[in-house]
Amino acid sequence: MGIFKSVLRAATWWNGQTLNTQLFTWRKGTKVGEDTEGNIFYRNADDSKRWVIFNGEVEASRVDPSWHGWLHRTWDEPPTDRPLVHKPWEKPHEPNLTGTPLAYAPAGSIRRKAPVERKDYEAWSPE
Repeated sequence: MGIFKSVLRAATWWNGQTLNTQLFTWRKGTKVGEDTEGNIFYRNADDSKRWVIFNGEVEASRVDPSWHGWLHRTWDEPPTDRPLVHKPWEKPHEPNLTGTPLAYAPAGSIRRKAPVERKDYEAWSPE
């Protein structure tokens, strides 16, 4: 059963890298670095391609902002060579929680663990 799971994982993009990505990374990829989530970032020899191999679920919002800027060529140097300067007021990066059990549920929502009296939804207000 282990081989079947490996083949299935390699054939579907939502379970990690595909077989073609594995082969391309093995043949042409140069590891640039890792982020705090364990995602690994690569580029090819002439830096015309940059990509990420996710550690676990493939979800773009799991890429740290500093690595996102490097992937999308906002800056040339990867965060391993030139880390971003963080301001004291910046919050740590959080992935998008929409569609997960941790997603925001307003008061009165049936998705709350202990729903109170069901009323109309309250307007969202920032913290």
